[in-house]
Amino acid sequence: MLHSGSRNIGNNLAQCHINTAKELAKLADNNLPDPDLAHFVAGTPEFEAYWNDLQWAQEYARFNRDVMMARFKRIIEKHLAGGKATKPLLVVNCHHNYAEKEVHFGEDVYVTRKGAVRAQTEDYGIIPGSMGAKSFIVKGKGNAHSFCSCSHGAGRLMSRNKAKNAYTLDDLIEQTKGIECRKDEGVLDEIPGAYKPIDQVMANQADLVEVVATLKQVLCVKG
Repeated sequence: MLHSGSRNIGNNLAQCHINTAKELAKLADNNLPDPDLAHFVAGTPEFEAYWNDLQWAQEYARFNRDVMMARFKRIIEKHLAGGKATKPLLVVNCHHNYAEKEVHFGEDVYVTRKGAVRAQTEDYGIIPGSMGAKSFIVKGKGNAHSFCSCSHGAGRLMSRNKAKNAYTLDDLIEQTKGIECRKDEGVLDEIPGAYKPIDQVMANQADLVEVVATLKQVLCVKG
């Protein structure tokens, strides 16, 4: 399993459009209670420009993951398969933290999934645990009440700063025993104890997805 987002270009594009929305709000004299409530109206040139850039950034992120996996596959084939090509049983490349136009309850709507992935019927998704926990490949059940969504991972029990203050390097070493990974204070904020128990998270969304495969990492690389 690997992950890559839009490598900061998505963030730069977002900041550009956010600034445009704020300027439009000023020109319209909207008197918003908070500048961050500035928004675009569907059908306007500004909205179309924003939506076009958003979709581009999401596809760029997907392509990044395709390239990374292809390179990793070649390395595995070279060193573990004697140079022979391998064929995967299943390939899953799913977005999280993204927006898409979909139909729900008979209406065209824009869905933003933050910390979530799409789980329509027949959709395959990835739900990772922490550095020291299990991860899951899942298949969506198309639950309409969740807008056909499920969680993207265990989710945090505590903030990054709180985790750094609550745990020590010895705790990190103990909680990642048997896993080859960084074991230094630079990754203390991602210690397994800072995340919710993944088995409980999966039990809580049994009506959203079915588990296809349970994975347990032996190597975890933070890029």
